[in-house]
Amino acid sequence: MSNLLSLMLQGTYTSLKIFFLTLIFSLPLGLLVAKGRMSKNRFISTTVNVYIMIMRGTPLILQLIFVYFAPYYLFGASYDRFTAVIVGFVINYAAYFAEIYRGGIQSIEVGQYEAAHVLGFSKLHTFTHIVFPQVIKRILPSLGNEVITLIKDTALAQTIGVAELFRVAQNAAARQFSTTPIFIAGVFYFVMNAIVSRSFDHIEKKLDYYH
Repeated sequence: MSNLLSLMLQGTYTSLKIFFLTLIFSLPLGLLVAKGRMSKNRFISTTVNVYIMIMRGTPLILQLIFVYFAPYYLFGASYDRFTAVIVGFVINYAAYFAEIYRGGIQSIEVGQYEAAHVLGFSKLHTFTHIVFPQVIKRILPSLGNEVITLIKDTALAQTIGVAELFRVAQNAAARQFSTTPIFIAGVFYFVMNAIVSRSFDHIEKKLDYYH
């Protein structure tokens, strides 16, 4: 049993690395994509919109396979599986985060921009100090849902052979002819999701002054 838990913890560590690295890169990238989606330049907005449609319109599992195998077949180059997983997750989740950001940004009243302009604030200062904090407050529930989904989606990393939590649980279940490792993995996922959910509740309370 102790050996099983040790293996599960190793798998959990891999899942957490995928989770945190995806957030670190996809959250800021998603904001850039959202700005591109709202750009007045038709070429930029159309290109970004096509990217978002592809990311949202195809399964993540297919994107992971493409990201890992396409460089080899197209350019004869290859890279490690874990890197491919991170790249696949980042470009996928950046598209979803971009639409969440866009909805939040467009929900801010135009009068706030006008008032900031009258007070002499630059566009950058207006966005970073006035608009963006309100956007974060408004999009937190949607953002929280996506982050929780991300924790569960880390199980898809096994598609290209990365030994995350669920892959480890499946291998252990096959060796032991038992479903116990699968249920233990379920408990691990539940605990991680509970922590994320409580964290978002805490952040939401901290931002209550933006009502």
